[in-house]
Amino acid sequence: MLKEPKSMKELRYHTFRDIGDGEARVWVFKRTCSECKKALMSKPRNKKGKTKVRSKIYVCPECEHSIPKKEYEADLVANVKYTCPECKHKGEIQVPFKRKKIKGIKTLRIKCEKCDSNIDITKKLKQPKKKKK
Repeated sequence: MLKEPKSMKELRYHTFRDIGDGEARVWVFKRTCSECKKALMSKPRNKKGKTKVRSKIYVCPECEHSIPKKEYEADLVANVKYTCPECKHKGEIQVPFKRKKIKGIKTLRIKCEKCDSNIDITKKLKQPKKKKK
């Protein structure tokens, strides 16, 4: 049984996707600080309190300990609840949160526990802006 999130503040990533006749819900918990073990690591904030989205580090709000982005994201685990589009099996799985490029799109690929078919959870793509006439 996977641990359900109580709040979006404790999550690094969350999505709910329809995949053919199936669906998948994915969430990734933030890591606790390796130094003080009190707070959840997150990207730094500016003076107005907004998150610096493009930052290359993660910072602990309690002790100011920082970790490079690649090191922080290497240990993240994705929790997935899914309904397989092939066999309609409902399952839960934990996998490392590492996306691979499949057909040029960053994708988290899991396998159905029952029928062993691939279930691809793609990164949400921005739609191109419509041109004005």
